[in-house]
Amino acid sequence: MRTAVLRTAALAATAAVGLPQLTATATAAERSTGAETAGHCDRQLRGEWIASVRNTNWPSRPGLRPVDQQAELVRLFDHAARLGLNAVFVQVRPTADAFWPSPFEPWSQYLTGVQGRDPGYDPLGFMVDAAHARGLALHAWFNPYRVSVHDDLEALVPDHPARRNPDWLVRYGGQLLYNPGVPAARAFVEDAILDAVARYPVDGVHFDDYFYPYPDGTEPFPDDAAFAAYGRDAGWTDRVAWRRHNVDLLVREMQAHVRAVRPEAAFGISPFGIWRNASTDPRGSATTGLQSYDALGADTLRWVRNGWVDYVAPQLYWSIGTRVADYAVLARWWADAVDGTDVQLWIGQAVSRVGVPGQPAAWQDPAELSRHLALDASLPQIDGELLYSCADVIADRIGGVSRLAADHWQRPALPPVLPRLAAGRPPLPPLVESADGPAGATGAAGLVTLTLRARGQQVPSRYAIRLQPSHPGAAPGPLVAVLPGAPEASWTGPAAPDGWTYAVTSVDCANRESIPVTVTQLVGA
Repeated sequence: MRTAVLRTAALAATAAVGLPQLTATATAAERSTGAETAGHCDRQLRGEWIASVRNTNWPSRPGLRPVDQQAELVRLFDHAARLGLNAVFVQVRPTADAFWPSPFEPWSQYLTGVQGRDPGYDPLGFMVDAAHARGLALHAWFNPYRVSVHDDLEALVPDHPARRNPDWLVRYGGQLLYNPGVPAARAFVEDAILDAVARYPVDGVHFDDYFYPYPDGTEPFPDDAAFAAYGRDAGWTDRVAWRRHNVDLLVREMQAHVRAVRPEAAFGISPFGIWRNASTDPRGSATTGLQSYDALGADTLRWVRNGWVDYVAPQLYWSIGTRVADYAVLARWWADAVDGTDVQLWIGQAVSRVGVPGQPAAWQDPAELSRHLALDASLPQIDGELLYSCADVIADRIGGVSRLAADHWQRPALPPVLPRLAAGRPPLPPLVESADGPAGATGAAGLVTLTLRARGQQVPSRYAIRLQPSHPGAAPGPLVAVLPGAPEASWTGPAAPDGWTYAVTSVDCANRESIPVTVTQLVGA
């Protein structure tokens, strides 16, 4: 059954969004220049956010039966795979709660409708398995400091850590938050998150833009007591600088913990798109919007320059030409920010604005997102795209997502390898058998079926199939298929054209590839 599913998924990977079917034929340019070979086009993070807070994306409402929650998630993952995505970022700790059986925090109310109530299955365990079965990397998305989206402490379950430790808390903006300036609160947050990282083979640990909260415009953040106890007594005189220091500690410590517990997982952050404006700091961008460095305590530039994150995914939720914050200006600024570092740059895209009434005119153009990706493709520092959110991706208002995929994602892509892991031992190559039509599995002339088997005990995370020029020493051709890892997998596609064959690799959980296994074809195109 797994083989049949893999074959169908490989052939139909792009059909759902109106893209041409993947084929094994190469254009004249590809044949002569090796375009779309291993490199920028073959290696690109293509992801989407799936938010659980307030049941934004999944589950669609609290209290669904486990089988219905699972079916919803499978549909989301299936759509992501058909679109050509290779990663999903699922929110598993939205409000100091858990989507897994945590010894630190209660079950999330967004699962059952009642905080602390067991949903009857392990959602995080299920989502890891379901994502990997579809060739998707699963990045677990955690909100560090938000305790609740209301400010009623008594509404939390009686044994909630926040109720047991009220000195960790602040009320602000109608919410309850752990105070980033309280060291015990920070240590607890790290322990709660690391429990999930240690238990599950997640591919990444993801924070979004919520550190110190966005200013509510009515009152300052109430951390007088914490600053007196942990800031001023430690020699800090600038409270805003002390706040940045607190967030720096969280980021630096989480990176160290994640690498110790699960070294092949990526740790990264998706900050608000503006670090600082150039009018405030000459290192900043030519923008005039909110500055996350000052307002949120997020010194993202420092995290990048010090290598405290594996990737940064700024939320560039503006259109090209926006006066306050021009997408083109910010994409180039972030490219410069990561240049010369080992930090990868993935751009957060505002699919949620496309085709929405009331949004500026640029967002009413189905080509706007495609223009963003065209600009990003011209900047070699940009390694991928991250779409917000999955519901908007599926809605595909005015065809903006279909246009993006048709223009930029006609071929599959593997996630990029983190530079710190690139020198690791590659996986063993697969065992490959081929059968050509009419004797192949499809029984149709002109087709080839590749049967791939894991070599040894380690099952790969994925298999990659490329066209390969038949003459010795030639560079590999374009990537034509990526299959989920399994002990055995199968792919059926057109026989390679004259002068070409297929090459197959195993891909491990760090996205490293094995040496290729070349398949000798018996039938030409």
